[in-house]
Amino acid sequence: MKKFESSIKQVPYPQEAVYRNISDLSNLERVRDRVPQDKLKEFSFDQDSVTVSVDPVGKVTLRIVDREEPKCVKFETTQSPMPFNLWIQVLHVSESTSKMKVTVQADIPFMLAGMVSGPIQDGVEKIADALAQIPYE
Repeated sequence: MKKFESSIKQVPYPQEAVYRNISDLSNLERVRDRVPQDKLKEFSFDQDSVTVSVDPVGKVTLRIVDREEPKCVKFETTQSPMPFNLWIQVLHVSESTSKMKVTVQADIPFMLAGMVSGPIQDGVEKIADALAQIPYE
């Protein structure tokens, strides 16, 4: 298993508000219009799972497998060309700010590691950037 971690992002919202939003995926409805339609062919979700179809990867479904209120939400793939786990950590900074980090742990075959490690790291960083910019009100 190989681990990919985003840089730590500052979020201008309290830890509890961020956690409340990321622990219930039905909140994605509020940001649906920010999803780049040219990159995703399918984007669906419910309270505990999200499915996206991304070129050239294909369909990926993530399901929440653990919630550690108010600091962490853990996901695992139920459908993906490559199995992986993802977790989002949220740390309290002050009454109005928090910090966030995204981590992915993937089971990458040795022969593919050199080709996919860079794009996966970039993807993890982009996910963290996007999550840090969401209005968690």
